[in-house]
Amino acid sequence: MTRATASFSRRLSDLLVQIYPEHDQAILAQQITDAFWPAGTHRRKQGRKPGNKLWSEKDSVLITYGNSIEDQAHKPLDLLHDFLIRHLRGVVNGVHILPFFPFTSDDGFAVSDYYSVSTQLGDWPDITRIANDFHLMSDLVLNHVSSQGAWFTNYLQGKSPHDRFFVEATPEDDLSQVVRPRTTPLLRQVETNRGEKYVWCTFSHDQVDLDFSNPEVLLEMLRIIRLHIDKGVRILRLDAVAFVWKEIGTNCIHLPQTHAIVQLLRLLCDFTTETLVLLTETNVPRTENLSYFGNRNEAHAVYNFPLPPLILHAMQSGTAQYLREWQAAMPPAQLGCAYLNFTASHDGIGMRPAEGVLPPDEKTRMIDTVRRIGGLVSMRALPDGREEPYELNCGYFEAMRETFDGEDQYHLARFICSQTIVMSLEGIPAFYIHSLLATPNDHEGVARRGMNRAINRHRWHYPELLARLADPGSNQALVLSELSRRLRLRAQQPAFHPNATQFTLRLDNRVFGIWRQSLDRSQSIFALHNVSSEPVNVSPTEFNMIAEETWTDALTEEILATNGPDIVLAPYQCRWITNAG
Repeated sequence: MTRATASFSRRLSDLLVQIYPEHDQAILAQQITDAFWPAGTHRRKQGRKPGNKLWSEKDSVLITYGNSIEDQAHKPLDLLHDFLIRHLRGVVNGVHILPFFPFTSDDGFAVSDYYSVSTQLGDWPDITRIANDFHLMSDLVLNHVSSQGAWFTNYLQGKSPHDRFFVEATPEDDLSQVVRPRTTPLLRQVETNRGEKYVWCTFSHDQVDLDFSNPEVLLEMLRIIRLHIDKGVRILRLDAVAFVWKEIGTNCIHLPQTHAIVQLLRLLCDFTTETLVLLTETNVPRTENLSYFGNRNEAHAVYNFPLPPLILHAMQSGTAQYLREWQAAMPPAQLGCAYLNFTASHDGIGMRPAEGVLPPDEKTRMIDTVRRIGGLVSMRALPDGREEPYELNCGYFEAMRETFDGEDQYHLARFICSQTIVMSLEGIPAFYIHSLLATPNDHEGVARRGMNRAINRHRWHYPELLARLADPGSNQALVLSELSRRLRLRAQQPAFHPNATQFTLRLDNRVFGIWRQSLDRSQSIFALHNVSSEPVNVSPTEFNMIAEETWTDALTEEILATNGPDIVLAPYQCRWITNAG
């Protein structure tokens, strides 16, 4: 056995002791290896060491459903591929296709068959075709499966191995501390061939939680991951991973075994011949979220969940005070790790990550403004039986329609500013398709489907979308054109490498400013963002514009003097002031 093989085996064994102490470690380690590297595949001799070469300033990601674009004549995945090639080649190089499997509810997150592509979208060759042109991200819905799928049907009928695949509990168990993202009852009563049982449902009664204390569940997930890899997936999103391990009497979130499972998946990814990135989805306050970096041995990347509510607050309030204070206290990502920055996704604008950052009255003003615009609010249950806002349901473009003071003429500029902040920050920027397309709130979808989140899950009729994009005066054309221009420009700036140095500037509260410096220190960018409807003057003496160098606003190509007059920021204007010509 080589030293590298011994290191892999020892690390795998150590993790299995933490997760499955009562099982035979040697047998289980072999089963894991066989599941992840079946016949015809092999692992690297040496594991990848943490570094900053998995990504660069050229990386950005589109988030979309497989059927966000339809025409009732072609496969939606074909239409998505056509749209990507026509409008986003050279703008983004990564695509996150939200669950594209057969499902029964929650727009794909109640998976009924992990091994198939939904026939309503296309088939595996359509997925692979997109993967050939873009870095493809897929969802590994780890925590739960559909109650109407084969696995749960087999559980009800007592068929092996699925008869031991699901978490059972009783109403008499101490479940008082369980953290919930929903208000529905945690347990669902079902009839099985073994009598009445209660199964655990963290999210909904159609989403039954898998029991990872049974190693067969983990082995099956590893086989699914291997299928994804073989079909071209290179970024694995671990959906709802924080909840995967349950222990009665605890809060059942972020338990040690959960982190050990993520570490195991990272170990396997580090030894694959394919270059993989592991991304965790944990919509929780900052410290809990950052814990999924581990000691550079868990996720490669984590969602920067505080950004959506904090940027929204800055744009609506006209002050960057809370956004700046939060950013100034954020640690840089560890070597080999990166933040995934975003403002909008298929879910709502999560409010939990703003806990301890935004005062209650400021959150109330946000909620009131979103409701005034026509947005909705979803609640979560607290252990004491009360409810509190869990997320705001509103398209991010629509959320920029008004400020706390009401509607004005700056809707487009305000929205473009919000997305430019995402491009400027340390990390990899990601953009929901409905942000790039300035999609209005879909109130008809909410009424038809009876679900708040449908407001931000519009399905564009492709001919109509193409017509809007061909009209230079439409919101769709204006937003996509300007954001595309800025993303292309961003990709040329080494100072925007996801791990480039970042420092938060102390400027006027109306200006969110950061300094970025490239890894080789050759380029600096002072990224300034006026989050207010007022012109703001910033003196060049407020940040270190070295006198011997020429400084240019990369967004306007304006040359700025280090000893000249104040730099003027028009309402919602952004500037990327750089020393690289």
